[in-house]
Amino acid sequence: MNTKKIIVVMTVALAASAAFAASKKGVRAMAGNEDGPVTSGKEAKILVDQMPKTGQQCCLTAPSIQGASMVGQCYTKPRKWIVIETKYTTYAKFLDQLTFNWHVMLETKSAKENKGNKMGLAPYSYFNTTVTYFNIPQGSHAACVCLPPSYLELYGEPKAIGFTISNQNGDILGGGTVSEVKGIKSDTQFWEDQNIMNASGPDGKPMVERRQGLVDRSKTIWALVNPNDYEATMQ
Repeated sequence: MNTKKIIVVMTVALAASAAFAASKKGVRAMAGNEDGPVTSGKEAKILVDQMPKTGQQCCLTAPSIQGASMVGQCYTKPRKWIVIETKYTTYAKFLDQLTFNWHVMLETKSAKENKGNKMGLAPYSYFNTTVTYFNIPQGSHAACVCLPPSYLELYGEPKAIGFTISNQNGDILGGGTVSEVKGIKSDTQFWEDQNIMNASGPDGKPMVERRQGLVDRSKTIWALVNPNDYEATMQ
């Protein structure tokens, strides 16, 4: 092999090596090293530290500021909100985004303002919403959704709560379920079980009614409580 051919071969080899190195750097940036935020891979690991509470444990009286309204108090008796919260830990320096998909089942017979189910509601009310957080730094965080007092008073306490955590690619990174409802086991995705969601009672009427109203805490008075525990959400 003459000198000219050797130079050509070495040039091609160096170019290929540089291209491979560049591609590896790009993969590392996507995986979440110091060159960029995490999108997927093992560095995107999520650990759920504390599951939501069910029943009365997540029914809380909202904080209030006396004298902050020209109208004054309409209710002299304290009213409770449903505040559903989980705590989780992230391990990457930064995560681009995380989406929490919440599933909540309220039990009608526990509704104190609807004793005996005078309104003839289904035994259970199901609520679903998603909340997306952005630019999540490494460390401990909280995620929370709420239902206003009227939902607790009319539809009852939350007896089954489940959620999944996913990245922007739709990969499930974590989640779980807690339940007091007979037939709904913990750590199962009850919202995907049609035998549960489409069940009928002895009278042939649906056992579960799908409803709207579950919202991220940032849209409620609870946004003022421990705001540093929560990351920015999509508005």
